[in-house]
Amino acid sequence: MARKVILYTAQWGDMPLEELCAKAKSFGYDGLELACCENHLDIGRLSPAYIDEIRNTVEKYGLSVYAIGNHSVGQCVCDPVDSRHKAILPPRLWGDGNPEGVRQRAAQEMIRSAEAAKMLGVNTVVGFTGSPIWHMLYAYPPVSQEDVQAGYDEFARRFLPVLDAYRDLGIRFALEVHPTEIAFDIASARRALEAVGYHPAFGFNYDPSHMGYQGVDYLAFLRRFSDRIFHVHMKDVWWSDVPTEAGVFGGHTAFGEDGRYWDFRSVGRGKIAFEEIIRLLNRIGYAGPLSVEWEDSGMDREHGAAEACAYVRKIDFPASSIAFDAAFIKE
Repeated sequence: MARKVILYTAQWGDMPLEELCAKAKSFGYDGLELACCENHLDIGRLSPAYIDEIRNTVEKYGLSVYAIGNHSVGQCVCDPVDSRHKAILPPRLWGDGNPEGVRQRAAQEMIRSAEAAKMLGVNTVVGFTGSPIWHMLYAYPPVSQEDVQAGYDEFARRFLPVLDAYRDLGIRFALEVHPTEIAFDIASARRALEAVGYHPAFGFNYDPSHMGYQGVDYLAFLRRFSDRIFHVHMKDVWWSDVPTEAGVFGGHTAFGEDGRYWDFRSVGRGKIAFEEIIRLLNRIGYAGPLSVEWEDSGMDREHGAAEACAYVRKIDFPASSIAFDAAFIKE
């Protein structure tokens, strides 16, 4: 049986949940990865009655919730918080803006997100962790391995209490491997796992678009972490075959500007080898949903979301239960 195709709602955060549900159904989706935002799942309003309201709205349109996503709050758990973070947090979490207070409130909100997931009957929260050492990426001024290890130790110190709460609730945390996070490629993902002692609640949201343009072997990622793939985002990316004005680091340009080395594209319109991904997902036994995180600066989002749903359904297929040549063998 093919996997469920769902829509991540973060890119639709300006739209009321009921309106989005009607559109998602018309686009052909089976359900949602519900973003923690004011219009979709406001953790600040968490209560049985509020969860019932969400569930009733989603089910009214024949949809289901398969995961929830809380990226912005997770980002603030380990980041060196500054004025940029105020724009991605609700005022109750920003408070007076004291960085340590923000980080602690963000950690508690991530635990509340797991409680929301449990109330909704889903077992996965997708999100970010932030990173205390992302600013050291280029290693100049020189960065020692002791400095890097201190960053992973800080990540573990801040995130292990969150992961322990997830374990106790029976919920998994799927870190989206992504630049600006503690894990952004294979090497850093391995180090993040080591830092938290391979905690059973810690795994990954697999989004190949964040690895392809970096030059990371995104197929090898699936092989290397086959038992830690908790969720999958279907998002494409294009990158140039020739030198460009703004390189891998983006040149402080906006998405969609001419002259960039890379840009996100609607699924099937970039360079990610999705058929090979499907074959590997079958091989590792991933049976969870395929969540379309639709991002394409050059395309209308409603056209893109509908097209993406159809594309994902077309390329997905179940694994074979027999060898193809088994019919040739006679007893």
